[in-house]
This record gives sequence, structure tokens and C-alpha cells, in this order.
Amino acid sequence: MKATALFKELQQFCAANADDAIVKKYARYFKENYNAYGVASPQLSAKIKELSKRDGLNLELVFELAPLLMKSGKYEETTIALHLLDSLHKQFTKETFDVIASWFPLGIHNWAHADTLGMMILPRFVKKKLVTINDFKPWIKSKYKFQRRCVPVTIIKSLKESTDYSGFFKLIEPLMSDSEREVHQGAGWFLREAWKIRRAETEHFLLQYKDSAPRLIFQYACEKMTAEDKLRFKRAK
Repeated sequence: MKATALFKELQQFCAANADDAIVKKYARYFKENYNAYGVASPQLSAKIKELSKRDGLNLELVFELAPLLMKSGKYEETTIALHLLDSLHKQFTKETFDVIASWFPLGIHNWAHADTLGMMILPRFVKKKLVTINDFKPWIKSKYKFQRRCVPVTIIKSLKESTDYSGFFKLIEPLMSDSEREVHQGAGWFLREAWKIRRAETEHFLLQYKDSAPRLIFQYACEKMTAEDKLRFKRAK
């Protein structure tokens, strides 16, 4: 199986199953440009499942195929690349993690693909101890906002397995002054989930930033609090 032939096959599949109505339906969920064919999710999932069972599919092939798929900017093509990669998770190494880091300028350009990485693919590296949270430190300083967003989203999966969140909080500190909305959402999401498990520790962290961090972070972080509790995190005038 050659990457170029598979790439052409996938483009033809997407074009043959394109539906403008689906594009219009989902475009409203994306603040950035939603460049998609409009392939229905069941069709796309079935195609990915079929591909994952083909002989010859391995990490080397996906590493060659992914840049071809991502360069078009089409939503489904990047989705296919990410899910094919995940189907090979038993083959993951630290080098796989490094390859993923190189994909952000190529095709990780929306929250959905960033969250596919953060909620599904990247936690596998942490769980298998191929990387530690320290390996995400360079990502915090990335010029690509969706790479930065991936960090707090990824460590959500580690919350139930840790009794000390100090390392997590230290890691995301720079994001508390980030300039991008999508990063604020990711940080707030992480803090909301952390608060559910270790309330006092999370609130201590939040109180340090209540007068300086973007309010969207607190909107997400405080979402499950009572109205009375939320008042404690209201910015001083």
C-alpha cells in the first residue's frame, strides 16, 4: 500500500460522499473557517474502520500519508489521518509523539482536531509512560494555539490517577495569560474537571488568577459551582 495511491483513494471517497447540507449544519460550531466535504459521520467512520484493517497499514505509512491529507485543509482528510494514527496506538513510541508535534503547522487548525489529539491520542502516550507531563512544556510555548490548547485537554485524563495536582497547575500557569480564546476554553475545561476531584487545591490556584486571567477561563472553570461559590472568583473592580 502506497501513501500516494491511498491519498487519491481517500480524496475520491470524500468527494463522492460530499454533502453541502452537512457542511452548513456543522459550520456554525467553528469560529474559524470550516473547510469540509460534508461526509456523514457513519460513512467516514466505516471508511476509517475498513482502512485500519488493511494489510500494510503501519506508522510509517501514516506518517507519509498524513501530510498529504492535511495540506488540503479539508476537515475529513485530517480526521482520517488522526483516526488512522490512533488505530495504531499499540505501535506508539516517543518518536511518534515528536511526529505529532510537527503536524500543527500542517493541519491541526481547529478545536475539534486538537481535542481528538488531547482526549484520545495524546493521553495514550502518558498512560504508556512514553512521555511525562514535562514533555509538554515546549508545547505551552508553541506559536500554534491549538498545540497549546492540547496540553490542558490532554492532562484531564490524568486527573483521576494523581493525588497531587501541583505539577499540572505549574505546567498550565503560562496559559492563564494566553491571548487566544481556544486556549482559554481548554484551560478552563481542565480546571473545571480538576475542581470536581480536588476542589480546595483547584480553588487555591484559581484565586491567584481571578483578577488577571481571561474571564472565559473562569466561565468554564466555575461552570459547576453554585452561584455563591462563583462569587468568590468574580474579578475585583
